[in-house]
Amino acid sequence: MNKKRPNPIDVHVGSRIRLRRNMLGFSQERLGESLGITFQQIQKYEKGTNRVGASRLQAIASILNTPVSFFFEGAPDEDDTNAGKLAEEGAPYVADFLSSSEGIQLNRAFVKITDPKVRRKILDLVKALAAEPTANE
Repeated sequence: MNKKRPNPIDVHVGSRIRLRRNMLGFSQERLGESLGITFQQIQKYEKGTNRVGASRLQAIASILNTPVSFFFEGAPDEDDTNAGKLAEEGAPYVADFLSSSEGIQLNRAFVKITDPKVRRKILDLVKALAAEPTANE
């Protein structure tokens, strides 16, 4: 079998497209319609199966109201020296969480809080809860 593996950059860009799309509550179908393509094509982009061309990536960035650079943030280096560093920092876990239903809901609710002091207090609360050992530990 001669199945070619997706390029790690294409996979990363696709995961960032999915992250941003979910953050805004866009369905694959809605994004596809905005681009004049099928939701299946969006699925292929998000999995990294199909590479996103420059003009298409620019259009996606415009629709999702973000700079093109957003899709490359945290991308592995060509020589993959960054890949180990990302795993150590938990970046893949963070991206997976932010793409989850709970992560999306938490993010949407948090960004609606306009008072910076309240946001800071919530962050402090979450940090305190995360550091607190549970009864099972």
